Amino acid sequence: MRLLKLVPEDTNIKFLKWRLPFYIISCLLIVASWALVFTQGLNYGVDFAGGQEVRVTFTDREEAPIASLRDQIGSLGYGEPTIQRFGDPNSVSIRVRLPDGTEDQPGAAARIGDQVVSAIQGQFPDVRQDANETVSGKVAGEFRQTALMALLFAMLAIAIYIWIRFEWQFGVGALFALFHDVSLTLGMFALLQLEFSLQIIAAILAIIGYSLNDTIVVYDRIRENLKKYRKMEVPELLDLSVNETLARTVMTSLTLLVALVPLLLIGPASLFGLTAAITLGIFVGTYSSVYMAAPILIWLGVNSDSFVPREGAVEKQEKKARGEA
Repeated sequence: MRLLKLVPEDTNIKFLKWRLPFYIISCLLIVASWALVFTQGLNYGVDFAGGQEVRVTFTDREEAPIASLRDQIGSLGYGEPTIQRFGDPNSVSIRVRLPDGTEDQPGAAARIGDQVVSAIQGQFPDVRQDANETVSGKVAGEFRQTALMALLFAMLAIAIYIWIRFEWQFGVGALFALFHDVSLTLGMFALLQLEFSLQIIAAILAIIGYSLNDTIVVYDRIRENLKKYRKMEVPELLDLSVNETLARTVMTSLTLLVALVPLLLIGPASLFGLTAAITLGIFVGTYSSVYMAAPILIWLGVNSDSFVPREGAVEKQEKKARGEA
């Protein structure tokens, strides 16, 4: 029985032929994405915008009914609540967004928390209130800034690693590809005004990991081919390297999409933003590995001598003594 091959072995797609138009389009998309972020802003969730946190325990249950809680609290008119297990399986932390101006009204936030607890106790009499606290907007803002700085430092550390393992041009190419992927993801959330929470930070980290993995696979093949085909033109060599890794890229992407698409279409609403971000990240991550990370090597001066060891003074003298120079 012959194995199914999604990409034939003799595939020879001229990806680099269209590198300039695709680069222009990608740069325009990056600019548009950041314009949306700065003009429309991101729809921050309770984690990053502040709100009221209530912690309750279901004393007569082994597990908290999270799905029922999400529907019940969502009907109160404070937006989509953030509900997480807190310690034991029957204890949960519930966060709801506060209306504008609530923090300036003494006791208003606590009353919203009491309203949430009363709504839960109306359906589940066994509920015990453990906490009713306000997460200030200042604290949430610091949390948001820390999370974004962590993303930037992660991208910078990745670029330094690739710089050390390959050449500095590869580090710049990988960093630009990651910047492209993160920018388009943020642009999607600004355009659609999907809730931006800690889940989305986790999704962006997953996108960075996927895109980086794909980029390193392509870069490793480029490095091997630079040593192997010394006289081949660089654009032709890049096309060869991308085509040689194309089967692996397609198989990995399709495997992930098989798991993500059903979750995106019929999964719970609480996971929609996370799933949408990772799904978009698969496409932009694969695209950036081919049309961002690879073509930039040409403009940064990578050539067939990039990975050839340079001769030192001693080697030159020995070569001259042997009459080889």
